[in-house]
Amino acid sequence: MNLRTTDMESNIILSQLKELKLFGMAEAFGDMAAMPVQMRPSLEGAVARMIETERRMRDDKLAEKLRKASKLKCNVFVSDISCGAARNLTQDTLTKLADCGFMRRGENLVITGRTGTGKTYLACALGNQACMVGIKTLYLNMNRFSDVIKQARLDGTFNKLINRLDKKDLLILDDFGLQPIDQETRLGLLTLLEERYEKKSMIIVSQLKIDKWYDYLRDPTLADAIMDRIIGTSHQVHLTGDSMRKRKTKL
Repeated sequence: MNLRTTDMESNIILSQLKELKLFGMAEAFGDMAAMPVQMRPSLEGAVARMIETERRMRDDKLAEKLRKASKLKCNVFVSDISCGAARNLTQDTLTKLADCGFMRRGENLVITGRTGTGKTYLACALGNQACMVGIKTLYLNMNRFSDVIKQARLDGTFNKLINRLDKKDLLILDDFGLQPIDQETRLGLLTLLEERYEKKSMIIVSQLKIDKWYDYLRDPTLADAIMDRIIGTSHQVHLTGDSMRKRKTKL
């Protein structure tokens, strides 16, 4: 078999792989076909490389799709997060959170701290990490959450909304406690928490320390129910230190 025949066969194989939408396998095959014959891997090694490249490409494509759907406020990665005693965040804690185990177990994470301490930044980094490992994620701040709850009540689609939100494996609820909460939002939050309890995960971000949440929620009965479902299966991170925004301005 001459070189020209071999090239033709390779081009046919590449074309067929692409027609089947096996773009990762096509990429790996093309790379190996360009190698000198004596440097090409064994049949088993070639197949393994093609499968691995296909899997990686599909995982990357899925992660990008999930990132777009998540509507994360910040495009930030776990590797961008600074740890240290001044922030009250250790590398060990960050590593444990970043393995996304708590999300898969349906546990919650509460991130508190003063404005500018990087609460949203950390939540979005964990949300990005979730997308990278195939976890469906959605970011909402409390303003947006309250608006969609009220609109769903008005147009009679509340149950559909709760079902749609419940399909997300991870919900990030930001700015909790930043503005007054009304009865519709309290009831909507409780309904969502009941649907997700011990099945799906939430990250709740707040300037208020947890011991202030009862006062914020105001209604004692609903406050008890909401707090029980959030705190009962939650990890807690309280960030400290100077405002990161002020530090960036000085730099």
